[in-house]
Order: sequence, then structure tokens, then C-alpha cells
Amino acid sequence: FEPLSNESTALNIEEAIRLNASILAVQVFIGSAYERQSLKNMTDLVDAASRYGIGVMGVVAVGRAMARNAQYFRLATRIMAELGANVVKCYYTDEGFETITSCCPVPIVIAGGKKLPELDALKMSYNAIQQGASGVDMGRNIFQSDAPISMMQAVQGVVHGGLTPEQAYEKYNDLKAQGTK
Repeated sequence: FEPLSNESTALNIEEAIRLNASILAVQVFIGSAYERQSLKNMTDLVDAASRYGIGVMGVVAVGRAMARNAQYFRLATRIMAELGANVVKCYYTDEGFETITSCCPVPIVIAGGKKLPELDALKMSYNAIQQGASGVDMGRNIFQSDAPISMMQAVQGVVHGGLTPEQAYEKYNDLKAQGTK
């Protein structure tokens, strides 16, 4: 039982428009007690947002009891894409991630997950991009870094600049040494 899976949407479409949102995110709990409700939250949001040209990112929410493996993410990402999500966010898996991206008909971005050493976070980003991810959506691996702006630029180098993890880590360290925090 995952008590956090019993969610409702946090704002209505009028509020999203007032905030000038270009994409909205909604968590979906495949396999939880409230799976149906979370899927309804997403499809309702997709219906409302699409009337105004606003995209929806379905976020694969993984509770304590749910497996974080390729089989689970293939199922969850595919369900969300088929129900209208424009982009899907899920965790990177060391094994079989390319099967997740190849089975999902919309772009996939990876979640940053727990805080990793900077080089490890860059390696994870690189591997995900090489295996078909369209981008990364990192939180703590950016804002808990010693130099968040430098780390953000290093991740950008991996995702959009074709840098290897080692080149991006060197960029991170160079920017950090120059005082870019």
C-alpha cells in the first residue's frame, strides 16, 4: 500500500494557463492501490491541456513496493504514452534501458534519482542518452552539487553537446575552479 499514490491534481488548467505553463507533470502509480485514480488524473489533465496546446509529462511514480526494473518501466511508460502523455519520465535502469526507450512511442527523460557523485551522475546521463533517452530531469544531482550551475552546464554538455562523461566532468571542474557555482 502506497499512501502517496492517492493523489489529485494540484491545479486546474486555468491556473496552469495563468502561470504560462508549457508542460505539466503528473505522477502515475502503475501497480498501486490507486493506479486507476492516477491514470484518470493523467487522462483528465491530457484532455484539458491539449485544448490549449500544453503538453503533459507522465511521471512513472515508483513506490517502496514497486520494482525498479526494465520490465516495469516498459509497461508503465507505454501505458502513459498510449493514454496521451507527450513525454514520459522514468528512472534509468542499468540493465535493459534501451528496451524501455524502444518500446515507448513518445520521448523519455530520466529522473536524476538519489544524489550521486558528479561523475556518476554524468555517466548515468550519458548512458541514458546513448540508449535512447531524449533528456534528463535532474533535481538533487544538480542542486545538491557543490557547484549547481557548473553541474547543470556539464549535464547540458552530455545531453545536447555530445560530451562524454569524462569531458563533461572536466568541464564541471573547470567551471567550478573559475568560480561558477
